Amino acid sequence: MSIQRNDWSLQRKGIIDQDRHKERVKEAIKKNLGSIVSNEAIILSDGKRTVKVPIRALDEYKFRFDYRKRKHVGQGDGKTRVGDVIAREGQPSQGTGGGQAGQDAGGEYYEAEINIDEIAALIFEDLQLPFLEEKAKKAVQSKTTRFDEIRRTGVMANLDKRRMILENIKRHAREEGRARFGNVKKEDLRFKTWEEKLRYESNAVVLALMDVSGSMGEFKKYIARSFYFWMVRFLRTKYDNVEIVFISHHTEAREVSEEQFFTQGESGGTVVSSAYQLALDIIGARYNPRDWNIYPFHFSDGDNYYSDNEEAVRLADELIKTCNLFGYGEIGEEGSSSYRRSSGALLSIFNDRLKNKERFVGVRIDDKEDVYPALKEFFGKRNEL
Repeated sequence: MSIQRNDWSLQRKGIIDQDRHKERVKEAIKKNLGSIVSNEAIILSDGKRTVKVPIRALDEYKFRFDYRKRKHVGQGDGKTRVGDVIAREGQPSQGTGGGQAGQDAGGEYYEAEINIDEIAALIFEDLQLPFLEEKAKKAVQSKTTRFDEIRRTGVMANLDKRRMILENIKRHAREEGRARFGNVKKEDLRFKTWEEKLRYESNAVVLALMDVSGSMGEFKKYIARSFYFWMVRFLRTKYDNVEIVFISHHTEAREVSEEQFFTQGESGGTVVSSAYQLALDIIGARYNPRDWNIYPFHFSDGDNYYSDNEEAVRLADELIKTCNLFGYGEIGEEGSSSYRRSSGALLSIFNDRLKNKERFVGVRIDDKEDVYPALKEFFGKRNEL
């Protein structure tokens, strides 16, 4: 694998190519959201606005000399047709045999510097709090931002380059009688403006529950925190006043600060019912279901103390009856591809034993790229009951 670094300015190609390239970067980001969402550079960014992440599918097709320097001439044999594939860069070498080093180049990745807010906008555009209901108390103000107007003045960060190019070409056509691009003047500049649309929804609270027992190793802990990193960012980006409660548990559960939630190490055994009971206690004391939309989400590896499973199922049913949606994410071993169905796996027990499944969503995560589908599964748009 080769990493090619580029500052993406491409100024030598001109403003049109630069704009086209940015569109290709955006398309590549959309295609690679699964890997980008769980990228450590973002999860561990510590408040940075931009990060560098490798992105596939940005290479342009090109001809190149044969680096093997085989003797041959440049014409074909006359047997090809339109649409035939000549070769693909990065295909496995032929005839190398098992265990031998290949001869062909590996797949190319471009390291792009990406604004985290731009990634978040792509991730969150189809997400929402599901089954949101009107409640008695104060409403939650949510907002969406969209570009809806072009003006002659504005800040350079909002410059609409496509529109500027068109205005420049039209001006040259009027003044010189021929269409060309060049000598940009102030009168050619066009800027995007945006409008924030506010809508009011009933107030909501999200309870983030995380297993921090000894069986939650580095990979599992990283997956859980990756999910919650984006969940918290989604809630605070799209909703102004959603409250978030953080609960960590091993054999005992306790409410913690956001910083403790994302940095606490793992130790001890697992009693899942302790977290569910604490969540119900907090709901009873501070978030009356008549006044609040309530969303508990729990991530664990599914290894619960066997004698606690009955109580965990009972309390999970109670949460489902009390809340708008209860989400449970079970994290497997890194790289495992098969669904674990042992009697001790909590997701399997929930799928078999829960009485009220209408508002229950369970997901299984075995790979970093499963984090993005889990977000869509929990917060994706759905047919409301």
